[in-house]
Amino acid sequence: MRYACFIYYDPKLLFGGSPQANDALEKCTSYDEVVKESGHFVMGEALELPETARVLRKLDGKVLATDGPFMETKEVLGGIILIEAEDLEDAVRVASGHPLASIGAIEVRPVVDFAQPRPAF
Repeated sequence: MRYACFIYYDPKLLFGGSPQANDALEKCTSYDEVVKESGHFVMGEALELPETARVLRKLDGKVLATDGPFMETKEVLGGIILIEAEDLEDAVRVASGHPLASIGAIEVRPVVDFAQPRPAF
């Protein structure tokens, strides 16, 4: 089963020059290699900071776009890794090894497999 691992961090902390943050950043590339070697890695991407983004909404047939993040928040979504894992516990185990887990948060969420029947809501 596939799991999306959303990586959140405080940019001021991550890019603030602390030894802990610098160490975490340096270890990110080697972590990706470990996950690839274990066979769990599907894909991963780092994201630019929210200030470079646009938020889109479609209301009454019109597209409204605003620059930057929708709300003020301390932590931002900084990247995503897609992994294959046996179950949620296995996915959490794999994601817990990410260096940025030590200074931020990683949300692990199952990816919907539309080939499988879904329960009615």
